[in-house]
Amino acid sequence: MQKNPALTASFIMLLMAVFTACNNQPAADKPAEQPAAATAAPANGGYENQVKWGEHLVAIMGCNDCHTPRKMTDKGPVPDMDNMLSGHPAQMPPPPIDRKMAEAKGLAVTQTLTAWVGPWGISYAANLTPDSTGIGQWKEEQFMYALRNGKFKGLESSRTLLPPMPWEAFKNASDDEIKAIFYYLKSIKPVHNIVHDAEPPVTAMK
Repeated sequence: MQKNPALTASFIMLLMAVFTACNNQPAADKPAEQPAAATAAPANGGYENQVKWGEHLVAIMGCNDCHTPRKMTDKGPVPDMDNMLSGHPAQMPPPPIDRKMAEAKGLAVTQTLTAWVGPWGISYAANLTPDSTGIGQWKEEQFMYALRNGKFKGLESSRTLLPPMPWEAFKNASDDEIKAIFYYLKSIKPVHNIVHDAEPPVTAMK
């Protein structure tokens, strides 16, 4: 049976037209591209574990500035890292100053940067080590409550944390950051040191 050249050519042209139309369909008919998945925040702030992240946070938040006592060296006073974050030394007396004058003029003075005097009275840097005299018995929720609400020992019924403790800034840390700090503090060397209780202003001691 002889083929009709004209019919064959017409059929080929029809196939080409259909193929072209399929490839030139409007963009609205094509499946929409899916947006790239959001990049998740690195775990532990990018550090190898929670404790290492907490160590970093303690360093940049200046916790050692007040909670680690100083010792005198040939280069002047330096942090006593053998007693890191143990707070005001129990054997050290209050700063030998005229408290009435300091409180009246709104001054704040320090003794090895662990005792502070001002209109609030005398505040002493707390022991943050995992000893029984520090935060050894503290729970995670207790530590978080202390930083979020500025309460001594993380107890609702206790006094407000005193200057220079900047809890009003620290309360803005995320839950994960506070937990990392807590577990780092739980990992350091415990130091037995019973810190003095805060003292009220002399004007309130009549």
